[in-house]
Amino acid sequence: MDGTLLDLHFDNYFWLTHLPQRYAEHHGVCPDQATKDLHNRFNEKRGTLDWYCLEFWSKELSVNIRELKKEVEHLIVERPFVQEFLTQLGETGIQRVLITNAHPQSLELKLSLTGIGPLLDHIYTSHQFGHPKESPNFWHALKQQQHFEPKRTLFIDDSLEVLKAAKKYGIGHLLGISQPDSKQQARQVNGFPSIQHFNEIFPHG
Repeated sequence: MDGTLLDLHFDNYFWLTHLPQRYAEHHGVCPDQATKDLHNRFNEKRGTLDWYCLEFWSKELSVNIRELKKEVEHLIVERPFVQEFLTQLGETGIQRVLITNAHPQSLELKLSLTGIGPLLDHIYTSHQFGHPKESPNFWHALKQQQHFEPKRTLFIDDSLEVLKAAKKYGIGHLLGISQPDSKQQARQVNGFPSIQHFNEIFPHG
């Protein structure tokens, strides 16, 4: 979802700028030191379910992550051509399944502020399975809940590690996103074909 359907700028700004600033204010510490400390703590949890868990970080940092996200919720926006892409998929009878590492509280906030929810047939968060998308356990758990044929499935994601996990599981068609954050330059997605925007792969041409 984040960086694929929605602009990753919100998440990057929140976790790398807004949260460190508010954490420094709340705890009365130097902003630069707070930023450095938080980045180190985040990196220690990278790729784990805790890394994506709002409840974990709220407890760990003694701040209300959900409320702090609402302070900058105006940055939550869809990436270009998302609604058109999802609408066309629905018109062609292709099942639209969202799988996300987003915490349920974050997912709820983002669905309430964007128009993607009604354009999706199924939504799963890795928190309901107890494993992030980077883990093979996630994919096996997903298969128990959602019928799909791996070899015939197209999976699109902005995370290289997640794409690698999907490939290892046997997903047949994989696409990366070259510019998940609209405020950053497009990048290479090493080892996978990629698109910048969904109009490049509209099913109706």
